[in-house]
Amino acid sequence: MQTYLSIAQIVLSIALILAILLQVRGGGLGGIFGQPDTVFRTKRGVEKTLFQLTIVLVVLFIGVSILTLRIG
Repeated sequence: MQTYLSIAQIVLSIALILAILLQVRGGGLGGIFGQPDTVFRTKRGVEKTLFQLTIVLVVLFIGVSILTLRIG
């Protein structure tokens, strides 16, 4: 059981790293050229789905980590 939880934790951590790296950073290069970077915008489409997936992955990772501590 411990082995399966460790493998799940590794897979979740890799997926979480990829989901975080794929997210769009706010502002970008617009601030360099004088564009305001404080413009409010909502997440739509793929960006919203990726954000929600990141939250789910964090919750799963924390759950598996706590379960690993309880069993181990």
